[in-house]
Amino acid sequence: MLAINPFAALSASIPPAVMQAFVVVMIVLVAVGTLFDIVHKGSARYFFDNWRRARGKAPRLGAGKLASIAVQTAVVDVLGSGEFCNARRRVAHLLTMYGFVAHVIATVVLVFNPSASTLWPQLWWIGGLMVLAGGYWFWFFIRVDVAAEGNSPLRVTRADLFILSLLASVTLGLLWAWLQSWVLFGLYVLATAVLFGSVPWSKFAHMFFKPAAAFEKRISYANGTRSNLPAPVDKPEQFGRIPKHARHY
Repeated sequence: MLAINPFAALSASIPPAVMQAFVVVMIVLVAVGTLFDIVHKGSARYFFDNWRRARGKAPRLGAGKLASIAVQTAVVDVLGSGEFCNARRRVAHLLTMYGFVAHVIATVVLVFNPSASTLWPQLWWIGGLMVLAGGYWFWFFIRVDVAAEGNSPLRVTRADLFILSLLASVTLGLLWAWLQSWVLFGLYVLATAVLFGSVPWSKFAHMFFKPAAAFEKRISYANGTRSNLPAPVDKPEQFGRIPKHARHY
C-alpha cells in the first residue's frame, strides 16, 4: 500500500487533468492569499520602511556580513526553527513543517506523474504521518492555552484555522488512501480547499513571512539598530526586537 500511488486509481473516474487543475488552483490560492495577507497587514511596507530607516541610522554591512546573516537565518531560523526556545515545541514544529513540505511535494509529483517511482508514495505517507505526529502532539499537549493555562484541548479560535485544516486535510487524505472511500476523498478535497483557500485568514502565510522577519531582526542587531520591542530575555544575542503587529508569527 505504501508503494502505490493513491491518485493513480482515481484516473478511472476522475480525469488526470481535473486533479492537476485542482493542484494548480491550490497553488494560485496560496500565492494570491499570501500577497493579500502581506498587503492587508502592511507587513512588507513596514519592513521595507524599517530597513530604510536602519540603513540611514547605522553603517552599511558588507556583502560578506550580509551573506553570513542570510546563511544563519536560513539554517537557524528557517531550517532549524531556532525561534522556539521550548524543545518539545521545536520538535513538534519541525515534524509538522518537514512533513508538510514532503507531503505537498509528493502530492504534486504523484498527481502530475502517475507512473512516478515508489519513492514518492512512500514519501507521501511518511510526510503525512510526520504532520500528524507533530500536529496532534502540538494540539493536545503543547499549545500555550492548553499546557500553561489549562484550557480544554477542544477549544477552538480563529488562530487555530491553519493547524486544524492542515490536520483535517492530511488525516482525511491518509484515511482515504487506506480505505479508498469516496466519502473520505470528498472530505479530503474539501479540507484541502479550506487549508489553501483560507490563507488570508489563517497563519499559513507566516511560513513565507517568517524568514524575512528573522533576516530583518538579525540585520537590525548586527548594525546596532533596534525595533520597538525588547529582545527575548533568553536569547538577546540572537534576536533583535520584532514589530508589534508581527508577534503572532
